[in-house]
Amino acid sequence: MYNPALNNVLDRMLTLSRAMDDAVVDRIYPSLAEAPARNQLWLPPVDTYQTDKAFVIEADLPGVHPENVEIQFANHTLTISGTRGPTLPALDKEQAQLQVFTAERVTGTFSRSIRLPDSVDAEKIEATFAYGVLSVVVPKLPSAQPRKISVQVTDAPKKVKG
Repeated sequence: MYNPALNNVLDRMLTLSRAMDDAVVDRIYPSLAEAPARNQLWLPPVDTYQTDKAFVIEADLPGVHPENVEIQFANHTLTISGTRGPTLPALDKEQAQLQVFTAERVTGTFSRSIRLPDSVDAEKIEATFAYGVLSVVVPKLPSAQPRKISVQVTDAPKKVKG
């Protein structure tokens, strides 16, 4: 359930947290070139849903090159992992300094794992990447797909042996 007030509070908390992190790093490392790479937590948002024939996993991966994405399936768990490189330009010898006003886009490695039921066809998993969205389709086995059962009409009720 979407709660605008809670969303606003969480957004302000995240902004404050980033500002505190930046203040500490800026105080210790006045030059961006001296600052060590920060390990940032990045969990790309993922939607997981099912249709009659498949489970679908969609992950927002803006700025991630498809060759930096890896998908594995083992023990009924689909794992999407990868790396998003630096978003700020690297300093070269000709640039004395780079003045950054905001740097909020998280970079680094990520990994998301989604547990799926036993009824999937692991041999037919397909993945596509378009406009920064990774879509993975995990088909269900035919035996797990919904099927229509016909009703037979007879003259007399059939007794069930049991």
